Amino acid sequence: MAKRGKRYNGVKSKVQSQVKLSVEQGIQLAVETATAKFDESIDVAIRLGIDPKQSDQQVRGAVPLPHGLGKTVRVLVFAKGPKEAEAKEAGADFVGADDLVEKINGGWLDFDKAIATPDMMGTVSKVAKVLGPRGLMPNPKVGTVTMNVGETVKAEKRGKLDFRVDKAGIVHAGIGKKSMGADKLKDNFLALIGAVVKAKPASSKGVYLQGITVSSTMGPGVQVEPISATASESAAQ
Repeated sequence: MAKRGKRYNGVKSKVQSQVKLSVEQGIQLAVETATAKFDESIDVAIRLGIDPKQSDQQVRGAVPLPHGLGKTVRVLVFAKGPKEAEAKEAGADFVGADDLVEKINGGWLDFDKAIATPDMMGTVSKVAKVLGPRGLMPNPKVGTVTMNVGETVKAEKRGKLDFRVDKAGIVHAGIGKKSMGADKLKDNFLALIGAVVKAKPASSKGVYLQGITVSSTMGPGVQVEPISATASESAAQ
């Protein structure tokens, strides 16, 4: 613990918490301060000018990241018949129906994303209490309840990011691994910002992007200027 504290304080000294950096500077600094011996994730926290207690101010969505998440994504599909075959052909790691429900109820959760065809939601509901709290429940709002199984599986395997605002009005999301490099992480960051901006509730008034912080798994938070983020996202389009 002492070693971690010394390392953390060493990299934190590079970060001036009061200073908001451009997107390029912020991501570069987050990468530079990821000094752990493992390949740290680069995470983003976006504080929104909404009231998350209001049902009409929920922010949720999904976005395919240009460079994926830098990790293998294990995809499970609830499907039968032709859609089961389609899922397997597209590269799904696990495909089934009641057999998967039985495994999940037995404590098995060795997958990262779950997709279901609409006709399978009755079956999926049997494990809703297990999948829901873990963010694994298929949901039409993020495109994981669909008849377009093949393309959805491929998108998830490439690295489609689901995001959702929490009770504090903050969206937390990982945009990749340190090893991907600052340029690819910047592209992923801008894709996320663009999706969050597009998901702005019509009832939200005032400044929407109130604060953005980028950090590695073990590193300090680096503040990014929201205006820089939206400007960079517009330029990238």
